Amino acid sequence: MVDIYIIDLFIIGLLLLVVTLGSGWISRLPLSFALIYLVVGIILGPYGFELIQLRRDGVFNAEVLERLTEFVVLVSVFGCGLKIIRPLQLGAWDITVRLIGLLMPISIFALAIVGKLFLGMDWGEAILLGAILAPTDPVLASEVQLTDTHDQDELRFGLTSEGGLNDALAFPFVYFGIHSLKDKNWDNWFKQWVAVDLIWAIAAGIVMGILVAKAIVWIDKKIQKRRRADESMEDFIAISTILLTYSLTECVNGYGFLAVFVAGLVVQRSYKNPEKPLAQLQFIERIEKLLEVGIILLLGSILLYKPMVTYAFQSLLVMVLLFFIIRPGAAWISTIGKRPVDPRHQTFHPGTRWLFGWFGIRGVGSLYYLAYAFGNGLKGELGEQIAWITYTTIVVSVIMHGISSTPLMNWYERNLSPNPRDASPPATIDEFE
Repeated sequence: MVDIYIIDLFIIGLLLLVVTLGSGWISRLPLSFALIYLVVGIILGPYGFELIQLRRDGVFNAEVLERLTEFVVLVSVFGCGLKIIRPLQLGAWDITVRLIGLLMPISIFALAIVGKLFLGMDWGEAILLGAILAPTDPVLASEVQLTDTHDQDELRFGLTSEGGLNDALAFPFVYFGIHSLKDKNWDNWFKQWVAVDLIWAIAAGIVMGILVAKAIVWIDKKIQKRRRADESMEDFIAISTILLTYSLTECVNGYGFLAVFVAGLVVQRSYKNPEKPLAQLQFIERIEKLLEVGIILLLGSILLYKPMVTYAFQSLLVMVLLFFIIRPGAAWISTIGKRPVDPRHQTFHPGTRWLFGWFGIRGVGSLYYLAYAFGNGLKGELGEQIAWITYTTIVVSVIMHGISSTPLMNWYERNLSPNPRDASPPATIDEFE
């Protein structure tokens, strides 16, 4: 009998071959790669061939999911930083400040109100739910983010920078919810939360992202002057930057995701030769796409019919309010009076503001926050409730945003983007020879 592991390898290899060779057609369809991976994951899960299992004896292994999603998000936020070449000035990042400083807290607290009033949670538990579901995913949102360092589109820039900086404001409220799970008396830990989890961790993340990245770039330049590294190994500097920045930041209780995003910004600006960070970005994007396959396959494989039905009404309530009221409303409020980069317009077109609201894609980041909460006190009936609301919301987001992202972005490029991208010319036979 063939080992299940060997069968898994065969199916994943076949899946990669199919989506790679068919990517030219898939990219033109109202269909995302993540949706394909999700369907295959369901087929390989408990209701299909049972080839992928994160449960043993009915117990879900949250630690495996936490570590896998952690690395995927790290790679993704570093890539977000590498894509951005805007000057580090408040005016140039105005849309980011609005999305992180207004849209994010509005979304968290609006979801917390839903959890408190309609889902039977106390305020701490409801804020944890809001912190898990509010952030826009930096991994699955890649189709609506900046395409390269030359892309300066305001919508894509806003969604890219938002995805990279979600951790700056979402994680403090994840910690808030975790503290509340352990001690319902907020007076016992609230001041410490403000000082450590809100102020120190954010400041440490920014400072460590700058210091570690600059140190690595300085070492790289010094050594490369004496003897160049093997060309086939050079791109691994990007991985070392991610791992060193994250680990050292976590050692000083800073937010590692935030530090890694900042490190990406620093690396992008630290080389006179623009090809250096561009090569790292291309390397990182390939890794990210490969890791995305594994994570979405796992998501599909952990879905179970009975608990999804049990929490179906609660999930539906959260999804309808989040996708059609909370996120769009918060995006509309956040962009009031926002002036676009294009000088021909005084304010954002209503269609652009609506797209900011619609593309609040949920995915790998929410999975990580959920798994992290499981490892730090979330359990029992509350854990089941938050978990299945989260899983269902991500699945529906993968479907809805996966189907709508291509036609909506094509419409945006044709009608609203100040710098529409030219369509690529058709390939010739010579290109394949």
